[in-house]
Amino acid sequence: MTDKIAQKWDDEITNYKAFLKIEKNLSDNSIQAYLNDINKLKEFLLQIENSQITPYNVNPQQIQRFLNYLYDLGINERSQARILSGIKAFFKYLVISRAIDQNPAALIETPKFPKKLPQVLTIEEIDQLINAIDLSKPEGQRNRAIIETLYSCGLRVSELINLRISNLYFDDNFIKVIGKGNKERLVPISNRAINEIILYMQNYRKNLNIDPQFTDILFLNRRGKQLTRNMVFLIIKQAAKDAGINKNISPHTLRHSFATHLVEGGADLRSVQQMLGHQSIITTEIYTHLSKEYLKQTIIQYHPRAK
Repeated sequence: MTDKIAQKWDDEITNYKAFLKIEKNLSDNSIQAYLNDINKLKEFLLQIENSQITPYNVNPQQIQRFLNYLYDLGINERSQARILSGIKAFFKYLVISRAIDQNPAALIETPKFPKKLPQVLTIEEIDQLINAIDLSKPEGQRNRAIIETLYSCGLRVSELINLRISNLYFDDNFIKVIGKGNKERLVPISNRAINEIILYMQNYRKNLNIDPQFTDILFLNRRGKQLTRNMVFLIIKQAAKDAGINKNISPHTLRHSFATHLVEGGADLRSVQQMLGHQSIITTEIYTHLSKEYLKQTIIQYHPRAK
């Protein structure tokens, strides 16, 4: 690497830093992350590819070889995608500043990384979670009803906190849910969830000083106001801790568990799609993968030839 070529890289990286700070108004941490990506590329090009490469004559093949180099180093696809994004942004800046005519990274595809399957609880873990709720506390029955409703109906946390008393049709074992895009759907509700909600309403909710604007909202905090998403998240986290469940779970874990257990039990995807409120069945198909993983783990755990 000649000092002259290295200086060209350093000059453009310095100019890019100023651009990110002044024009993009990025934080120091974000700026440093961008610069780290460019410096990785610079080191690869000058030390491994060709010591004569400047920022102005980089070609797409060299950038692709850089991504292959990252892969060989054990850098996962998600990190590769982030680094490539930073590289594309740098060369886009060089186009804007008229240092180059075309972005050599523009047409390079983002590395595909495997879709991470969501965490799922077993039926036994669901029971442990519910049984871990301390019913001696005033909010205990409310928290128990929340968990049972999330799991029994497969609700999103936003759907749970906006659930209205006027949308409970317990005589027909249905509730009406307002989902994404303000779309309404009817979701079956189990007798167990109904019983937990009735106990909550009789033993906790009726004793609250309810804020007038939340009189129709089902689940309330101790001040008689609507629960926040974060509060539900903390309720689930605490229950998991008390139950000794080490999985990283959230309210959405109960929705995933609801769908997975339905598929494992033989439910057809169209029915599951309707209950979850998915616009496309492609979104619902992830639960067929989860079910296959469950079957695989069952064989590994119990089949004598797998031991």
